[in-house]
Amino acid sequence: MTRSTESASPDDRSDWGMRFDRIMPFGSSTSSKRARLTPEEPTVIVRGDGCRVVDDQDREFIDFRNSLGPVTLGYRFPAIDQAIRDQLDRGIVFGHPHPIECEVAERFCDLVPGMEQARFLKTGGEAIAAAIRIARAHTGRERIIQVGYNGWLNSLGGGGVVLPGQAGAVAGVPKALSELHHPAGWNDVAGVERILAEHPGEVAAIVVAADYAGIGAGWRFYPALRRLADDHGTLLIFDEIVTGFRIAIGGVTEYFGVHPDLAVFGKGIANGMPISVYAGRRDVMAACGPGGAVISSTFGGETLSLAAARAAMEVYVEQEVVGYLWREGERFWGQVDRLLADQGVPITIKGYSPCPAFVAAEDAPAGVLDRFFRAAYRHGVSLYTISYVNFSHRPADLDEARDRLARAAADVAAELAGTPVVEGARS
Repeated sequence: MTRSTESASPDDRSDWGMRFDRIMPFGSSTSSKRARLTPEEPTVIVRGDGCRVVDDQDREFIDFRNSLGPVTLGYRFPAIDQAIRDQLDRGIVFGHPHPIECEVAERFCDLVPGMEQARFLKTGGEAIAAAIRIARAHTGRERIIQVGYNGWLNSLGGGGVVLPGQAGAVAGVPKALSELHHPAGWNDVAGVERILAEHPGEVAAIVVAADYAGIGAGWRFYPALRRLADDHGTLLIFDEIVTGFRIAIGGVTEYFGVHPDLAVFGKGIANGMPISVYAGRRDVMAACGPGGAVISSTFGGETLSLAAARAAMEVYVEQEVVGYLWREGERFWGQVDRLLADQGVPITIKGYSPCPAFVAAEDAPAGVLDRFFRAAYRHGVSLYTISYVNFSHRPADLDEARDRLARAAADVAAELAGTPVVEGARS
C-alpha cells in the first residue's frame, strides 16, 4: 500500500479537526497550530512528557515543535510543575500585587543586560504593542520601523510579516495606522536608513525580531541599528520572544552585546505558562508610569505564571540550560542536516542550533518541506519550520529521533525519485 504525499482532504482529518473547523475560524485559536498535513500530522495533542507528545489516537511523537517555542525545559518539568502547585495553594490572582511580581521583575533585570525596569503581560504580541506605545510616548513620535514578525497585534505595515514567514496585506487595519508602520528586511541596513531619511524626526522606534535562518548577520545588523537609532533619536526595541532564554539567557541582547532601549521576552521564560515581559531603561519605562501611557492588565501579575518563571530562571542558571541547548542542538541538527544531504533531499538547516530553520533549496521541488515534515510525522517525529531541542531531549532521545528522521529522509528521496513509499509499521 502506498501513501500519497498530497495534502489530505477534509475527510481524512480526525473528528477533532472537523469539530474545530466548524466552531473556530482557522480551526484553532493559534493559526500556526492547525494541522495541515493530516493524517500523518496529529490534529490534537492530548498530553506531553519530557520531549514527547501523544495525540488522540495514542500515537507518540518525539517533539521539536515545543508548543511553537515556549516549552524550553520539557513537558511536565518537575521543578516548574511543583512551583505552580505550591503557588496554587496560595492563590492565583489578587486585587493588589503579590510579592512574587516584584521578585520576578528583579531577577529578570539581574539576568538580562541593560534592563532596569520590567512589567508583565501574557503574550508576546501585546508586550510588543506595549513597547511601541512606550516608545511613542517617550519620543513624541508616531512612526515605527518593523523588522521580522512582531506578533499579530503589530502586523500593521503593508507588505510586512503577518504570520511567521508570511508577508501580505494587513486586513482589518485602518490605512492611517498602517501608514505609520514601515516594514524593513532583516540585515537591510540601507533599507532602515532610507526609511529614517524619508521621515526625519518622525520615527519613534525600530523594532527587530531576528531572522532565525540568517541570525548570524546579527553581528553586523544589531550594532548598525544601534548606531542608526542613536543618530536619529530613535529607540531600539528587541523582540526576544524566541531568542530570549534560548540563544543566551539574555537573548540577542547578551549574545551580540548590543543593548536596546526596550526589549520583550516571552516564550523561553516560563516553560509554557502564559507570560511576557516588557522591560528597558528606567527613563524610557517611565513613559508608562503615572501620567504616561496607560498599559494595564488584570492578569499581568497572575501568580502561577510568575511562579513558573521564577523557577525556570533558576533552572536556567543552576543547570546551564542554554549551554545544553547549544551543544546538543549543534550535534543533533548537524546530524539531521548531513542525513538530508546524504539522501539528496534539497533541504538544509540554517541558523543557530537553539532555534534553527529548515530551508528548502532554491531549486527544490514545490512542497518539499511539507513532504519531509509529513514523512517525519509518519515516523513519529514532530517538526516545524523553526524547531527546537529542549532540555528534556536527552542524547538517547535525540539519537532515536535522528534514526527516525533518516527513514523519513529516505522516504522523501524515494518520492522525489518517483518510487512509491510503502507504508509499513510506524517507527
